[in-house]
Amino acid sequence: MIAVTAFAWAGQVAGTVVHLSGPLLAKKADGSVKVLARKSEVEQGDTLVAEKGTYAQIRFIDNSEITLRPDTTFKIEAFAYDEARPDADSASFNLVKGGLRSVTGLLGKRNKEKFSLKTPTATIGIRGTTFIAQYVPTAAPAMPATPGRPPAAPSLAPGLYVQVVDGAINLTNTGGAMNFTAGQFGFVRNNITPPVIVPPNPALKFMPPPAFSSSSGAAGGASGSQSKAATVDCEVR
Repeated sequence: MIAVTAFAWAGQVAGTVVHLSGPLLAKKADGSVKVLARKSEVEQGDTLVAEKGTYAQIRFIDNSEITLRPDTTFKIEAFAYDEARPDADSASFNLVKGGLRSVTGLLGKRNKEKFSLKTPTATIGIRGTTFIAQYVPTAAPAMPATPGRPPAAPSLAPGLYVQVVDGAINLTNTGGAMNFTAGQFGFVRNNITPPVIVPPNPALKFMPPPAFSSSSGAAGGASGSQSKAATVDCEVR
């Protein structure tokens, strides 16, 4: 009975794929794997895997949106929204690797404390916002340079990077906590190092296809927030 209840909970619809530029997989709670397409539903318990070259935009039932960048693994641990039952709100996610852009919906506006995005280095809480997060894992040792071939471009140091486009977020781990507001960039090296503010332009890039910006209804239809979100569709500066 416990197993049946768990699978029933995990199978509750959380949102729908509204834009997709390549392969997107959903690893289900029962261990099965499903290939998703535009208009596919995503459920509680799903682990979404955006392949190389794939941007995927998910619209949740509260009208919030999360856009995954290529080579991202993202788990919907819990998501529940009922307009008539604010006390039952729940939004818990886990960014295993890669990056995303999050636009707050109705749940985040009325119950900010019910939203959490876990990452390997810190947990992100919201204050009603649009933000970008990217986790860079520890890289394998670089290969020796090949004669006649230019060296690889420098990459971001391992850790969690965030940018707040609108509103504010809070980063928390065992090392401490810090609030970040619109226009600020943050960095967390590991799960025991406190979050810090970093200067603008830490070389973050978030470049979904232009069609992804045509979505309406995100952030409760707030045109101001939607306009600000669109400004990062080419490059975060």
